[in-house]
Amino acid sequence: MFTRRSFIALGAMTGLVACARPEAVSVTRVVAAPARPVYPSLPDFYGEITGEPYPIPAVPEGSLAPEYWRQEVVNPWPDHAPGTIVVDPDAAILHFVESRENATRYGVGVGAAGFAWEGTARLQFTRKWPRWKVPASMIERQPELEPYSVANGGMDPGPGNPLGARALYLFQNGVDTLYRIHGDAAPQELGKAVSSGCIRMLNQDAIHLYDRSVHGASVIVLPSMKPPGLSALY
Repeated sequence: MFTRRSFIALGAMTGLVACARPEAVSVTRVVAAPARPVYPSLPDFYGEITGEPYPIPAVPEGSLAPEYWRQEVVNPWPDHAPGTIVVDPDAAILHFVESRENATRYGVGVGAAGFAWEGTARLQFTRKWPRWKVPASMIERQPELEPYSVANGGMDPGPGNPLGARALYLFQNGVDTLYRIHGDAAPQELGKAVSSGCIRMLNQDAIHLYDRSVHGASVIVLPSMKPPGLSALY
């Protein structure tokens, strides 16, 4: 018979069940991989280049963010003479001044923290498919590069040479800064610190810049405002 006493007892038991710790249930968390960004189709000028002494493959579709595409823009440096090159390492952008009104903008990778150079230099000369002659200061850090030293004649041009298809050589007060603007960047390197003190471009862009570069023009590398030790530029 269901009495008032049994109703109270049943209520107490129900309360105990409600406050009890539930049985542990094994739950497997599934962490989704971050979605890869989807980029628009690349302009035709990032396709394969033929007619060069060495192959220049097309930039792979989906590998290059639009902010690093070569493009004509309003000149942000109207007081500089045509032919001037201005590099902003924090933005990973190089501007070539076409006129007071217009400039060509390129995405770049820049020198790793601790080896970057800044200042105003002179574009002393340019080279197609240059030899890579490793300076002594770099060989001190990486002795395995000794076979490519100046004394040993450097590295032959072509695939595997880190200067790529073109190089622009920067001098200051008649002295080589050992700083170069050159090709052979991979798309994923643009916007990052990837080399020891040089400006690295896609081969397609390095050729484009080489063809319009002006002997003796000023090359201005702005100082980085990033805190020391940062390897990424964005």
